[in-house]
Amino acid sequence: MTVAAETNRAIDAVWRIESPRLIAALARMVHDVGLAEDLAQDALVAALEQWPASGVPANPGAWLMSVAKRRAIDHFRRSKRLESKQEEIGRDLETQQADVANEIDAALDDDIGDDLLRLMFVACHPVLSPDARIALTLRLLGGLTTSEIARAFLVAESTVSQRIVRAKRTLAEKRVPFEVPRGQELTERLSSVLEVIYLVFNEGYAATAGDDWLRPALCDEALRLGRVLAGLAPDEPEVHGLVALMEIQASRARARVGPGGEPILLLEQNRARWDHLLIRRGLAALERAEQLGGDRGPYALQAAIAACHARARTAEETDWRRIAALYETLAAVTPSPVVELNRAVALAMAYGPAAGLELADQLIELPALKDYHLLPSVRGDLLQKLGRTDEARAEFERAASLTQNARERDLLLSRAAACKRGA
Repeated sequence: MTVAAETNRAIDAVWRIESPRLIAALARMVHDVGLAEDLAQDALVAALEQWPASGVPANPGAWLMSVAKRRAIDHFRRSKRLESKQEEIGRDLETQQADVANEIDAALDDDIGDDLLRLMFVACHPVLSPDARIALTLRLLGGLTTSEIARAFLVAESTVSQRIVRAKRTLAEKRVPFEVPRGQELTERLSSVLEVIYLVFNEGYAATAGDDWLRPALCDEALRLGRVLAGLAPDEPEVHGLVALMEIQASRARARVGPGGEPILLLEQNRARWDHLLIRRGLAALERAEQLGGDRGPYALQAAIAACHARARTAEETDWRRIAALYETLAAVTPSPVVELNRAVALAMAYGPAAGLELADQLIELPALKDYHLLPSVRGDLLQKLGRTDEARAEFERAASLTQNARERDLLLSRAAACKRGA
């Protein structure tokens, strides 16, 4: 690999990590989400132009922030609003410490001082449709591409792109304040924020595209935001439910990949490699959610399912009947084809593959799952267990053709090949 190629790869990695913080800090200063993203992109272009020759700086986040702030000054000069803004931003440039990460961490001393959290609530403002809120936040805070977001939503990429453009325009037109809401408004906007955090976590936990099965930085960021949100809304059971779910799922990270980065499925994982500190934290958060009372929401229910796995010392000890019952409750609370697909897996484990396949077969014609690779993957697994290897091979091959993750594709093709050998 050439030096230029290595530098470009480093820039991509830095951008994935730093862009949400960069956009959030800029949005706080300029009070315009769309402008903040444009300024951040300008800084990225500068990095692509300069770093191949000069090398990646010791603190790339601070370098990007410095460039972006100078671009902000240029913008306000051009728009004849420099007088009030130049002094503010210029003073900030003079006094800012070199390490932007430390600046952001210090903001956490104030429970609503986190720029990322502020940006999340702006992106989830009621002036936007629910779908637009989620898509915009994933784009700005998760650093996801429109294609990755489309996969998470099971919709067309063009649809997501239009949502993001309209959302940024609406926020600018409505002059939405860059702040964390309080009181009743906070409660009303929580559900959208929770959904966004979990989608970001899921993209890190099982990447929809690329060469890596996991993107730990996204999981870490979602966990951090979830924990901050739990401190901000301590009496909201679903906040604790989501934190519990993410903590328990994150506990499996080290066991989910092999030495070569290949995926290792849940039932085949070495449970000794699970992070038991995260499991304890997750179970404590679940207990807190249950203590707060009321009907269990979707995140608390999913956390209860994850807890069944966490409490089982071996795969064979898993209480699949309880998991199947929890999925049935979840399907009633949040009807979804994906929940039904997960329920099919639980039914197969609890009552045999034929029971699971019967439900999975009912999902084939659903438009939302038409290109969802996990449906043929599940059907392939169940067909293989029933000895229908030719059908199973076809399903695994179809699943492999639908996934955009290279690691997952290799796994599915190896399962298809195993069916052929066993036929």
